[in-house]
Amino acid sequence: MEKAIIGKKIGMTQVFDDKGRVVPVTVVEAGPCVVAQKKTVENDGYAAVQIGFGDLKPKRVNKPLAGHFAKSDVAPKRTLREFRFDNCDAYNVGDIIKADAFAQGDRVDVIGTSKGKGYAGGIKRWHLHRLKETHGTGPVARHAGSNGSTSTPSRVFKGKKLPGHKGAVRVTVQNLQVVKVDAENNLIAVKGAIPGPNGGTVMIRDSVKA
Repeated sequence: MEKAIIGKKIGMTQVFDDKGRVVPVTVVEAGPCVVAQKKTVENDGYAAVQIGFGDLKPKRVNKPLAGHFAKSDVAPKRTLREFRFDNCDAYNVGDIIKADAFAQGDRVDVIGTSKGKGYAGGIKRWHLHRLKETHGTGPVARHAGSNGSTSTPSRVFKGKKLPGHKGAVRVTVQNLQVVKVDAENNLIAVKGAIPGPNGGTVMIRDSVKA
């Protein structure tokens, strides 16, 4: 059965494995989550499960969302995310998904929003090389250099690596290992680093490349 859960990144620490080796892990407060909606091919054109995480005061919910939660008879949730499973029929509206849905040794993908770095130059953003610092270059050694367009094509192609906003984008880290699951405290320890700042919202799902 395919599974996924929404959680909050707590931070990084380290644990010891059975052989006494240090394993760096990221701790995620995973769930409990509730199934807020099921989408079907007949009604919506595709099959998916909508999961909610994080309690929210009713006064903080706008009218459309309040109606959405009332229709499902689910308490308002701060975060809603959809997951497309092959076995969506295995889930029902109102089902609770907890950290123990995953087990030690599982392979997972973790999705989050990377830390925003603000406006950054080409060297910091794309790891471009500096220009020559000899005669003729001028005081622009860290600039991106010429965009190099003559009469053809007389424009800059989309996707060219230039200065701009760095970070604050959706990032997926694939095929991480679940090192430990603390079902009592709703905690999952994943080997290695995951995107985003401490306190950021992340999604954990079965790895697509396991």
